[in-house]
Amino acid sequence: MLFSQISKNHFSRCRWLFSLHPQQPLHHSNHMDASQKVLGCRVIHSRVSNALSGIGQQIHHQSTAVAEEQVDPFSLVADELSLVTNRLRSMVVAKVPKLASAAEYFFKMGVEGKRFRPTILLLMATALNVPICRSAPQVDVDSLSTDLRTRQQSIAEITEMIHVASLLHDDVLDDADTRRGIGSLNFVMGNKIAVLAGDFLLSRACVALASLKNTEVVSLMATAVKHLVTGETMQITTSSEERCSMEHYMQKTYYKTGSLLSNSCKSIALLAGHTAEVSILAFDYGKNLGLAFQLIDDVLDFTGTSATLGKGSLSDIRHGIVTAPILYAMEEFPQLRTLVDRGFDDPVNVEIALDYLGKSRGIQRTRELARKHASLASAAIDSLPESNDEEVQRSRRALVELTLRVITRTK
Repeated sequence: MLFSQISKNHFSRCRWLFSLHPQQPLHHSNHMDASQKVLGCRVIHSRVSNALSGIGQQIHHQSTAVAEEQVDPFSLVADELSLVTNRLRSMVVAKVPKLASAAEYFFKMGVEGKRFRPTILLLMATALNVPICRSAPQVDVDSLSTDLRTRQQSIAEITEMIHVASLLHDDVLDDADTRRGIGSLNFVMGNKIAVLAGDFLLSRACVALASLKNTEVVSLMATAVKHLVTGETMQITTSSEERCSMEHYMQKTYYKTGSLLSNSCKSIALLAGHTAEVSILAFDYGKNLGLAFQLIDDVLDFTGTSATLGKGSLSDIRHGIVTAPILYAMEEFPQLRTLVDRGFDDPVNVEIALDYLGKSRGIQRTRELARKHASLASAAIDSLPESNDEEVQRSRRALVELTLRVITRTK
């Protein structure tokens, strides 16, 4: 056909770009010009005759209609996420009543959160559902596909248990009294029970991980747990120089937020038998999305409210934790360094630091850095092997949509 040379992958990129800029209407002087360029994606035509101009118009109208299709990442996997959530609730059941209540605390209906990480992993599983050349003997494809999906769902469950365990431990270390809009577990049941509940969740995650019988995946997820501990230790044992170092801050941020997401995304790819190149792209998506998420989190700690965040705003600086907005502000106002070295136990120091931050570009530059990492995450998805499958393309668009939601969220 005349238009058979159009790469469907390039067409998918057009739709992604459109979804990132829905406020920009399309204005064309004629339909043939529009079909030659859709939001920067060029379509090469070879001597199109006037008799075929009607066909070009029809294709343009159809492509624009598809481009305007809105993709809700959470709706795409809602049914499957419900299955994962129910399995999680059954996995954290304990025989000791008090431990059971503690372990189930953030898995109960209404306080389980958006299940951001499982959503990403389920979407990634579909986004990577492309044919792979195998030398293995023939097997039942449907059975293999079902088994693979179940194993990938296990990664989503394991990741969520590790994540919630880290929250329980973090709240103890931070002496937090709220989480997800309700009393934190340590505040409600005490530090000892909260720590034990976190340990129990990690043990359940280990059992589920071992059942996958994939040593490389076990190694990746174990590395993510190691990084969570390393990152938290870096945060509470920093020297004066390290507290004021952007490099140290970004490394700590990767350990605390990016590593779990990147290694779990890579695990999804490895379970599917993908090449090292594809696995690295999945890793890069998780890493950069995780960094963007935390950078915006650090912005919201200054600009959000306790009600929208589900925790006390200004919690980081009040605990003496220096994040990107303050680090950038310090570059413009070096005198901030004195306050950082002095600490923020005194509310007056907090107010002075906030005044400097307000006069600086700290918030803006942190948002810019978040956008950079979100863009890198989108680029990783854009580089995945081409696929004509609609579900695969839809899931990839949803993963890109999540990068936009992460940097524009208000809570």
